[in-house]
Amino acid sequence: MSMDSLKSRLPGYADDLRRNLDAVLGRTGLTAQQLWGTVLATAIASRSPVVLRELAPEARAKLSPEAYTAAKSAAAVMAVNNVFHRTRHLLSDPGYGTLRTGLRMNVLGDPGVARVDFELWSLAVSAINACGLCLDAHERVLRKAGVDRVTVQDAFRIASVVQAVGVTLDAEDVLAGIE
Repeated sequence: MSMDSLKSRLPGYADDLRRNLDAVLGRTGLTAQQLWGTVLATAIASRSPVVLRELAPEARAKLSPEAYTAAKSAAAVMAVNNVFHRTRHLLSDPGYGTLRTGLRMNVLGDPGVARVDFELWSLAVSAINACGLCLDAHERVLRKAGVDRVTVQDAFRIASVVQAVGVTLDAEDVLAGIE
């Protein structure tokens, strides 16, 4: 399984996705670790079995074992944080923001890779999970670390395309069974 296999599965009406996949993976200022960690974390966050099965082996081949684990950790911890913080933000009662979180997030203290890489992956997952509070927090950390807007945007461009590919392929799998 590979990127080519994933692209070949996209239907004709989603040709833009095929081209966007090539664009976000081929023309980026991200390092290889940042790129493939973002791909893996967003493939997990997309919740698409097809996308994850196709992209994880390539990510594993291009990442160190530590980076592979850290990207999975980013997806896992952000799955919790995005729901928790998005809910706190959406509730009208600001009192929830004063309460202790009470959730374990030890990986944030030592993710096992460069902080900037983990923050990029966390931002990309937060884009898929639509947590504005988390997006702002990760973007602030990245910008304070000297990461430019183009690099930050590369991460959420990857997230948007990986998510769209997952939605499209999962829909095609369902429709194949009913059409």
